[in-house]
Amino acid sequence: MSAAPDFGAPAATEPEMPPRNPTPSAAERPGPLHDPDPYGTPPYGQPGPWAPAPPVQHPAATPAHGTAIAAPATAPQGPAAPAPPGRQGAGLPAPTGPQGPGASASAGPQGPALPAHPAPRTVPIPTPPGPPIPADALAPAHAQSGALAPAHPQPGALAPAHAQPGASACPTRRPHTAVSSPTDAPPPPALDGTTTPPAPDPWRRYDPWAAASQAHAPLQQTGAAVLTVQQRRRRAKRILVGGALVLALVSGGVGGVVGAFLEREGGTGSVRLPQAGEEPSGRPADSVAGIAARALPSVVTLHVKGSDEQGTGTGFVLDTRGHILTNNHVVEPAASSGDITVTFSSGDTAKARVIGRDTGYDLAVVQVSGVHGLTPMPLGNSDNVQVGDPVVAIGAPFDLAGTVTSGIISAKERPITAGGESGDGSDVSYVDALQTDAPINPGNSGGPLLDSRGRVVGINSAIRSAGSGSDSGGGQAGSIGLGFAIPVNQARRVAEELINTGKATHPVIGVTLDMGYNGDGARIGAKGGDGGPAVTTGGPADRAGLEAGDVITGVDGKPVHSGDELIIRTRAHRPGDHLRLTVRRDGRTKEVSLTLGSSGRH
Repeated sequence: MSAAPDFGAPAATEPEMPPRNPTPSAAERPGPLHDPDPYGTPPYGQPGPWAPAPPVQHPAATPAHGTAIAAPATAPQGPAAPAPPGRQGAGLPAPTGPQGPGASASAGPQGPALPAHPAPRTVPIPTPPGPPIPADALAPAHAQSGALAPAHPQPGALAPAHAQPGASACPTRRPHTAVSSPTDAPPPPALDGTTTPPAPDPWRRYDPWAAASQAHAPLQQTGAAVLTVQQRRRRAKRILVGGALVLALVSGGVGGVVGAFLEREGGTGSVRLPQAGEEPSGRPADSVAGIAARALPSVVTLHVKGSDEQGTGTGFVLDTRGHILTNNHVVEPAASSGDITVTFSSGDTAKARVIGRDTGYDLAVVQVSGVHGLTPMPLGNSDNVQVGDPVVAIGAPFDLAGTVTSGIISAKERPITAGGESGDGSDVSYVDALQTDAPINPGNSGGPLLDSRGRVVGINSAIRSAGSGSDSGGGQAGSIGLGFAIPVNQARRVAEELINTGKATHPVIGVTLDMGYNGDGARIGAKGGDGGPAVTTGGPADRAGLEAGDVITGVDGKPVHSGDELIIRTRAHRPGDHLRLTVRRDGRTKEVSLTLGSSGRH
């Protein structure tokens, strides 16, 4: 082959590099069972330097969206050299330039050649022991002096020849070389000749025994670096200190609150029992509490002192002029001479005087003077009361002022008599009473009996005790649930007469009764109390045709069983009212009508 033409410049020859390891000849080495591998992978079934394990890949932090990334600096590249013949498609770059024995690479007119990429690192292949192989037998076809040609010659540089003179034209097996990683290449020099240090590479080979550096620390899912042991310790210390401060503050606050509570409640040694809290003071108007709240300001307590005896009773205000209604037997000790003191619910006291009283009805009216702001008690209608209706009694039993009890109406039109201590019957009271089971005791006499609306329907007057029979309040027997009250309709008429005239009128038939008669009904006596006729001449009974010895067995259709009961039934009416009497005479019964007369009593 002819020598390469000279372009006027001396040929640049590469220094010869002695072979590092002797390699066997191509004739002695067994041929591969497959096509030549450009990556240097050893033949299957043969020992050789296996490729190292791929590096453990660590994900690098991805810059945020929109962040500008600087482009890597690149060295100027020359024109690509064509692949040598016979090596096309092998995947390796081929040198360019004239070929033939003795060809050498020479610098072109463009200047000295600079490699665009570093030469790949060669990995020696261990060979089995045997006779030495001549060096020229395994010389590469493209090397002139044993040195490897650059993978990418610079523009203008001559490529080395592929074979030496006298060498076999058949291409020999190239030594196995390890494929170099692009990251192993040194950075290209800058224009000023300086070399930029390589940037940290997270894709380096992983060494499990190497100390971790902060630059190549593993990353979390958020992209932040994992804290080191010292950083975690410092962070734990800060958390512990902060938690201790918070715990101290909370403990101090709780301790202060508990201490204040214990100090206020008397310490831990005292016993504190559960108790309901405060509730609204208002009550329904129709409840006992609501009724009592409205009625108590109108109820008074009377303390009576006479020359021979004294006592306590109850009354209630009738009007703003100071008139107070009570029982006759309450004020009777001071009727002629004595002292009456009235105590109001507010605690104020005032002197009172008797305006009028009546023993037959057991009612009296007293008046206080110099007292203002009195609250009159509203009056109801006793005819509207039904058995079973709830009632409230207010009084001063045994001088306990403002005592409130409750019950029901047990019966109506219950005929009772009270008094009679004088012996002549002048002090006997006849009452067509309301019976109640509300507790009434001595001291309740004269107090109001109220309905569910707080209106007066009766005046408490008498009780039936277990040992002494009927008691009008003078004794000290207690209640057994049998109390009696004067109906307010009767009390109202009597009170008006006492206030206006000082005395009360009584409706009369005009006959004298035989109180010793034991038969059924009320019999007219044989003669009057003064020795005159038993039927008053010109009176209501005389005009109706009644005679001595007639027996009255009914009033307005209601049966009458005794003389007292006839008096009670009669006094339940006003003078001038019409009565229808059932009369039995000589075994025959007939009905007669009459108009009640009037008689005045002090």
